[in-house]
Amino acid sequence: MVLNSIRKLAAASLLLLASSATVSAQTLVFTAIPDEDETKLVERFRGIADYLEEKLEVDVRYVPVKSYAAAVSAFRNNQVQLAWFGGLSGVQARSLVPGSQAIAQGVEDQAFNSYFIAHKSTGLEESENLPQELRGKTFTFGSKGSTSGRLIPEYYIREAFNEAPQDVFSRVGFSGNHTKTLRLVESGTYDVGAINYSVWTKELENGNIDTDAVKVIWTTPSYPNYQWTIRGDVDERFGDGFMQRVQEALLSMEDKELLNSFPRSGFIPVSNDAYKPIEVVGKQIGIID
Repeated sequence: MVLNSIRKLAAASLLLLASSATVSAQTLVFTAIPDEDETKLVERFRGIADYLEEKLEVDVRYVPVKSYAAAVSAFRNNQVQLAWFGGLSGVQARSLVPGSQAIAQGVEDQAFNSYFIAHKSTGLEESENLPQELRGKTFTFGSKGSTSGRLIPEYYIREAFNEAPQDVFSRVGFSGNHTKTLRLVESGTYDVGAINYSVWTKELENGNIDTDAVKVIWTTPSYPNYQWTIRGDVDERFGDGFMQRVQEALLSMEDKELLNSFPRSGFIPVSNDAYKPIEVVGKQIGIID
């Protein structure tokens, strides 16, 4: 299922391939899942490219993609060698590229959460358990390939109702990213949605949420999420020890502006094994074959 969807969206990576065709063999190219508005991502990751270029003393280029599947496809096809993935997309990418490694995660990614948010018209209030009153409401996930915006929320919906989301809700949608989920619920286009807690927190701190219109009604248990994943063949391309150098550069990042743009307080070492729970859940609900 996952491989088919990635193949279907491989065409979305053709533009990326064309734009990368002139990149030198000694250029480290990286991408990131499009979990927020593109303008925010471009600003964040151009800063990361400049930082890594200075630390690694090689050319570094950030290339945006239009979908989670396109990010995975670009990694598989060696159009990018490094990527900022969510938990699910990282598992998918590493399964397609033998030897690839998760090398760093945000401090906050050890125990991540998703928020269920609701429009005021629903009358739903914050609860310790997923409210049964969700039944019959309209609901939007984020991207189909999102860990925090789809995988984990769907798992807990199925656990609470013993039914698939399309059987619980009157209408189910996929917004494409967390920012859009917030706006769709805030406007009342959907009654309820699932959003990455860090996006909610950042938007709230920046005064970008109408708290009279939308509120958090439930928080999922914690799970491992975002991480930097690198291809296993980078040492062959860039020289012995390059993977370790990239990891060390990420772990030593102290620029507050860069870290706040994620937002993360810092990066810590991680391994593929940390994301085994994501793989298990993905298989349980049929997102991973």
